[in-house]
This record gives sequence, structure tokens and C-alpha cells, in this order.
Amino acid sequence: MLLTGGLLTAAAEYFTPQRQLPGIGAGRSEITSDLAAARADRMIQSQTFAIMRDPQATAGAQRITGARLAPVFRRAADESGWPASLISAVAFLESWGDPQATSPAGPRGLMQFSEATARAAGLRVVRVTRFQTVTSHELAKRRPGQKPGRSVYRTVRHKVPYTVTVRDDRLNPERAAPAAARYLARLENKFGGRDWAIFAYHCGEGCVSDLLPLAEAAVQHKQPSVAEMFFAANPAHHAELYHALQREMQRDYSPTYWFRVQRAEQLLALYREDPAAFHELAEEYRNPIHPERRAADRLTIWLKSHDIFYRSPDDLRMAAGAGLARALDNPQFFGFSLPEMAQGPNRDLYLQDSPAAIGTLLYVAFETRRLFEELNPKGERFVPLQVAELVSTTDRPAEAGTLLVDPEFPEHSTGQVFDIDRSNLPRGERECLNFTLDDLGWDGYLGFIQVTGDTVHIGCSPSSREFFAAVFEEAAAARR
Repeated sequence: MLLTGGLLTAAAEYFTPQRQLPGIGAGRSEITSDLAAARADRMIQSQTFAIMRDPQATAGAQRITGARLAPVFRRAADESGWPASLISAVAFLESWGDPQATSPAGPRGLMQFSEATARAAGLRVVRVTRFQTVTSHELAKRRPGQKPGRSVYRTVRHKVPYTVTVRDDRLNPERAAPAAARYLARLENKFGGRDWAIFAYHCGEGCVSDLLPLAEAAVQHKQPSVAEMFFAANPAHHAELYHALQREMQRDYSPTYWFRVQRAEQLLALYREDPAAFHELAEEYRNPIHPERRAADRLTIWLKSHDIFYRSPDDLRMAAGAGLARALDNPQFFGFSLPEMAQGPNRDLYLQDSPAAIGTLLYVAFETRRLFEELNPKGERFVPLQVAELVSTTDRPAEAGTLLVDPEFPEHSTGQVFDIDRSNLPRGERECLNFTLDDLGWDGYLGFIQVTGDTVHIGCSPSSREFFAAVFEEAAAARR
């Protein structure tokens, strides 16, 4: 984890940690090429979750590196000049190595070509119209002057056209992989870099043609990398680029595709060199509740079942001052307000969390407020983030909060998570909070997911707990 001696970049009237994560949130405005490269590496590593959480990842690696497909990728590399490792990484993400894969959106085959792109890449998709004869019984028309009587039906035969695909090169790996490699090489020549070619493969040529000039203006040198483009934008700086990237993120997450391909290339290399280590990693990222499904969020991977240990108020009472700490209560100074709970003898027990969780909350509030000040949205004032829930117990008495508990995996009983209710936030501040969560998530520092209503469920990664616990200790010493 890269840390920096904190500069007092925020106003003195609120908590500003001395140790700060570089290049996050408002800090993007000062990002250098070296820092962008370091952030890119962290983001590439954080894509492990996006790839390995899928139950098909292991079978996909086996197919991609197997005797049937590996020679196909080598031949595609020879024809195109692109590394076989990159071509196979794209195939791994696109289809898990299944030549018959079909997307509900229309793309098909190993490389998931749309029909239009396939034709442009030189692949043939041939359909013919055929006819089938169907019969129906129709009421015969009465002849003029015919007396009313029993209805008479006649059998009518119709020829109904239907379309049959007689050839689809997208489903033939020997044709599809070289075509994809040649297409990537053409995109590289058009956009000036392999990273932009990979981005365009997923996002589309028109998308990249629109984004590249915005990236050049933001980074202020010709041909920035995809990583430099991604980390240059935030709501307060280069807003046009930021909003353009947001639109693509909402459409299909394509701005993160290059990072995923880089990690896929590394993971396939691991499978080739040490299949046992790959299988071990797959087990680490397997959904602990429903192994046959993708894990919904990073927290289900990070919080293992043995972490759940607070079962009753007595457990919380014994952990007070040890595994748990009292949340800091000064909304204007620390940037968040504590949950409103019913009064009762156990109320204060549920205003605790682990030092790492409280430190994460403090840091999210700090970065949100710092970015909010940079954005300076017209007519808005910063509103302390509303915490909806901190620690809980598996028996979940009423005073612990109002959110529903997942009976299979009650994460709040670990003391490692908290929930923020966004419903009361002004529009600009909400955007700053969402961006801060994304930014910390891209670097692997935290995971989050929206739960009931407008509430976000948040927790830091196990490798970040020491840092965020130190933030809490600093805040506890600075309380006033």
C-alpha cells in the first residue's frame, strides 16, 4: 500500500488525516505519470475479484490454455503481431474459452463478435431463407343465397418463411481468433496504442474516438495511456471527460476493460505455470454462501465465516475497548453522524465498530468533503454523512438498527463494516461520495454494495485494516 505524509489540504476546522492515500479523489488533480502507473497496477490487481469470483473462471483457464485453443492463439499472434497472451486474455474474459458462447445482447463465439463487427473483420455469417408448410382450418365463406346451417371449414396450407444460419465463422475458433487479432492490430494502428485498441474492442471505435481528445486535453500531452485517462478525471476537474467515462461505466463498465485484460493475462500465466496456485486463488474468491453463483461484492469474499463472532449484546460488551471501539461523535468535525437508535440499556453497544471500520468511515468522510470543496456545487453545503448502522449481533435485537439481516451471512456481526444512508445528501455531495467510494474501491482499499433503499454497505479490505485503524487512532487523539 502506497502512503504519503499527509499535507493539510483540507480546512483546519475538520479532521484531516496526516497519512493519506495518494491520488485519490481530489488528489487526482495532482496525479503524475508515476502515480498513475502505480494506481494502474493496484487497479489491475483489484480486478482479481471481477474475474475470479465467476464460477467459470477455472474451467475457462483450462480451455484457454488447453491443447485445442493454445495453438489457435499462437497462429493468431503470428498473423497479427499481437502477443498470444493478450489475445487469449481477451478470449478468457469474453467467453471463458467457450467457442459456442452466446450473449443475450447478440455477440457470439470465442471472441464475442457482434455480427456487424464480425463482417467488418472478414468473418462470414451466412443466413438463408427457407419455407415450411403449415396447415390451418379456416371457416369457409358462404356462397350467395346459401341457407344458414352448419359451419363448414376448409384446410388451408401456407408457406411460412424462416431464416437458417448455414455458416457463422464467429463459432469457429480457427477463424474467429485470428480475425479478432487482426481487428485489434487495426485498432492499434488507428488509435496509437495497444491499450486503446483493447479499450475500443469493448467500448467501440466511436466511443474511443470521442474520449481520446478529451483525454489528451485532460492529461495535456498527445496520446495519453488509458490509465492516465482514467485517473485524470474527477467531478471537480476535467468534468467533461469524467461524465463521458461515467456514461460508459453505466453502460457496460468498458473504461475498466483494459485493466481486466491485464489481470486476465497475469492469471492465465499463473494457470500455465502453477495450476495449483490458480485453483487456490479460485477457492479464495469463491462465493462462500452459494459456490455456484458469482459473489455479489468483495465483502462476501473478504469477510470469512469464522469472522462472525458477535452473537449477543454480552459479546459486544466484552469486546468494548478491545476488538471494538466507540464511534467518534462530532458530525461537523469528523464528517459523519451516528445512527439514530431507540433508547435502551444496550444502545451504546451498537455505536461501536472495529477501529479499521471506523477509520474507513473517517477516511471516506474526509475524501468526500475534500472533493466536495473542490467541486464547490452551487447552493450546497456539506452535510455530515448519515451512518445507518455499525456493529450488530447475530441475534439482532431491535436497538441494533432497522436494516434486514442476511441470515446466512450477517456481515455486521464481524464489526468490520458500516452502512451509510445517502438519501439526505445534496446532489453534488452525493456525487462526491459515490466517486470517493469508487476511487477507493478501484485501488482495492474497500468494497461496497447498495442494500435496502439508498443505503450503501461498506468495508475495507483485510490488507487495508492496519492503515485505516491508524487513521482511527489519529482521529481519536484529535477529537475535541
